[in-house]
Amino acid sequence: MSRPLPVAGRRPVPARELLAVSADGSRIHVEVHGREGAPAVVLSHGWTCNTGFWDAQIRDLAVDHRVIAYDQRGHGTSPAAARDGYSTDALADDLEAVLAATLAPGEKAVLAGHSMGGMTIMAASRRPKLREHTAAVLLCSTGSSRLLAESLVLPTRAGAVRTRLTRAVLGARAPLGPVTPLSRRILKYATMGAGSAPDRVDTCARIVHACPRIPRVAWGHVLADLDLDEGVRELRVPTAIIAGTEDRLTPPVHARALAAALPDCLGLTELTGMGHMTPVEAPEAVTARIRELVTAYLPALPERGTTTAGVEGKEEVA
Repeated sequence: MSRPLPVAGRRPVPARELLAVSADGSRIHVEVHGREGAPAVVLSHGWTCNTGFWDAQIRDLAVDHRVIAYDQRGHGTSPAAARDGYSTDALADDLEAVLAATLAPGEKAVLAGHSMGGMTIMAASRRPKLREHTAAVLLCSTGSSRLLAESLVLPTRAGAVRTRLTRAVLGARAPLGPVTPLSRRILKYATMGAGSAPDRVDTCARIVHACPRIPRVAWGHVLADLDLDEGVRELRVPTAIIAGTEDRLTPPVHARALAAALPDCLGLTELTGMGHMTPVEAPEAVTARIRELVTAYLPALPERGTTTAGVEGKEEVA
């Protein structure tokens, strides 16, 4: 499956690409950027996005880190799952598969997740592979429950009617179609701050519109009934949080609840004027926080070989 360029010019070229095989046999597309043996960072994107969402972080971090980014099932070049293959358990399974496929036994990484990618980390909080491989976590623009009740995308009073309408939006089956000036304005309103630069709005629009309809709808149903509060309480690693003050999809109330519930919270950074797409809207702030976590919790590693556990079809990419 092809995908559009998310930014002007060429995308970062991975050092290698591979397929990680999840618990149900799903194939998860993984990109590895940077040098083997460098401190590892794992990036997990959100609903309707793909690895291109992290291009700014990859460009910066791959200079002196090994950056691992993957397409959630049904997104980017990871194939869609069977009808019953969409759940928070599937998110956790896929992350475990990626960690097993790219990290040596006992090797630690800093994990960063945006929106559904952060929910992935919460869903996997009790999983053996996450506990084995995680040194610290960054949660960006995410929440653990009550997504419908707290959403501010629809400008109506909170209550049962707004919740029902928001559920309908998340599960809408209509195709998104091509990116147009109107669709850009709608996406900017729903997901980004009012001051977002046009090129960054265009980046997000092209990424979101590239997401296939069936996985988009399936994951929308999962998010509508999300409850990962227990997963937050079990995320027993140092965890930092970033949120945009103008986020309508996961308003800052979610970030504050996470900060209160996490066993080892390193603090909440609220980015003034930013919306939901913080890694694209404020790439320098997100990248800097990842670097801080690497410096504090992930000492430099000696040069090591490449692990092949759980990898299918590994190949070098020019």
